[in-house]
Amino acid sequence: MGAGTLRELLKQYLPYFKEYKKEFSLAIIGMIAIALGTAGTAHIIKPVMDDIFIKKDINMLYIVPFALIFLFALKGVGRYMQTYYTSYIGQDVIRKLRDNLLAHITRLDISFFKAMHSGELLSRITNDIMRIQQVVTNIIPELIRESLTIVALVSYILYQSPKLALYFLVIMPLAIFPLSKLAKKMRRYSKLSQESTAVMTERLEEVFSNIEVIKANSSQDFEQGRFEIENKNVFRYIMKQIKVNALTSPVMELLGSIAIGLVLFVGGKEVISGHMSVGGFFAFSAALFMLYDPIRRLSSLYNKSQDAITANNRMKELLALQPNITGGTKELQVEIQKITLKDVSLDFNNIHALSHVSLTLQKGSAYALVGDSGAGKSSLVNLLVRLYDPTSGSILLNDDSMSEFSLASLHGKIGYVTQNILIFNDTIAANIAYGKDIDKTKVISALKKAHAFEFVSKLDDGIESMLAQRGSNLSGGQRQRIALARALYKDPDILILDEATSALDNKSERYIKEALEELKKEMITISVAHRLSSIQNADKIFFLKDGKVLCEGTHEELSTQCSGYQELLSSLDS
Repeated sequence: MGAGTLRELLKQYLPYFKEYKKEFSLAIIGMIAIALGTAGTAHIIKPVMDDIFIKKDINMLYIVPFALIFLFALKGVGRYMQTYYTSYIGQDVIRKLRDNLLAHITRLDISFFKAMHSGELLSRITNDIMRIQQVVTNIIPELIRESLTIVALVSYILYQSPKLALYFLVIMPLAIFPLSKLAKKMRRYSKLSQESTAVMTERLEEVFSNIEVIKANSSQDFEQGRFEIENKNVFRYIMKQIKVNALTSPVMELLGSIAIGLVLFVGGKEVISGHMSVGGFFAFSAALFMLYDPIRRLSSLYNKSQDAITANNRMKELLALQPNITGGTKELQVEIQKITLKDVSLDFNNIHALSHVSLTLQKGSAYALVGDSGAGKSSLVNLLVRLYDPTSGSILLNDDSMSEFSLASLHGKIGYVTQNILIFNDTIAANIAYGKDIDKTKVISALKKAHAFEFVSKLDDGIESMLAQRGSNLSGGQRQRIALARALYKDPDILILDEATSALDNKSERYIKEALEELKKEMITISVAHRLSSIQNADKIFFLKDGKVLCEGTHEELSTQCSGYQELLSSLDS
């Protein structure tokens, strides 16, 4: 099974080399030079012994040293060519693999990211890819190089003495059985090592993401203890890999010594009987000793490949996943005048997040979604952004199903400000125009609409000021205004605000509400809010409970006609 798996690995990655014909050809030339130089080095021992030391040929004394220098130069140039060009191919292939893996992962459904820890994903894109890199950069090139060297040396020892070569070539295949056993163990420990590394990465990512909570609770020792457990697991499984890998060399050395001892005994008799010259025997022995290294390295490569096989399987698991939420073929180019939800239900693991919701949202109106935690507000918003699809029912934009439109054209029409404000480590302008070409005039306009230009203009570099990761060099309210400006930058037909004004002071909130009041004529505005000031001016409020819309109407209407809304009002922060 191990060999078959290695064959599959080679079958998967060898085609990549076709894209690098020039580099691969130069690498092969380098490998051939190494093989010829190695065999030539063994052969040169024969004239050294027979012609210089025994026959005392002065002419050969002048020729052989230069031939030796040439052979070592040939090997050196060949090794440089092989190392450089195979590394170039390997690094470029890994770059493409990382690009492809991230492109694939980011297109998977949001439910995948809810289930998969971000630390696990980081481990797969970094640690696993690094292990696979060994295949392209080292394993495949070294496999070819050592194979060529073995072919050259075996050809040479067969040329020198077929009889002696037979003893060596019969014994060495016996190494396959113990090596296959070691490879099986190596593969198992490799899998455990990679899984434990992923868990350790998850723990680290969790620590860094929650450092404020950790410090506020002085729980550094607690987290350190948890990390040490995961770190020790990684250490244990890596040491098991090292232990198995370390056994390979002694096994090969033992079998090699048996073969070489037998060759020395039989070869000595051949020299004594005059069937073989002293130089011929030493050249044969040198080639035999040289043959040991590439065979040993091949067996080591086989063990190393088990690590790559496991990592490759983990990567293929990710690439095999396909998104359920896929865009349609139509481009959404017309202005959205109306959103209609018809009998929409949404289930998560047999739990009803939304049940038979029907409502209509018109351009030029502001809507609010209210209700207790778990009422279904976020689920409804997620459907509108098409992070999920309804379990049943349909959502129409104007009179067409939302699923008919491409995701890019749909999201180009939606401005979405989430409750968790996301700021990228880039300039303010790049954050506002995120994913699009930067139009400085539009950036400033969006900042003004979001009442953010006042503080941005006071910064030394204005809209070119760099923001720290997660916007840590801004206040909470400033981050929310930057996020709102980002949503307004694309002139959306639908603006969804999930607690978009919760961290603003009263003055900033008033300005933004005034801006949104002016903008609402141009779009459909939907707010998820818990502050009375954020919802009381909405044209229509939808009160949700247990995934159902129980009441809808203006603030005044619901205040007198909806008991659930009345209860909610008493808990809202006005």
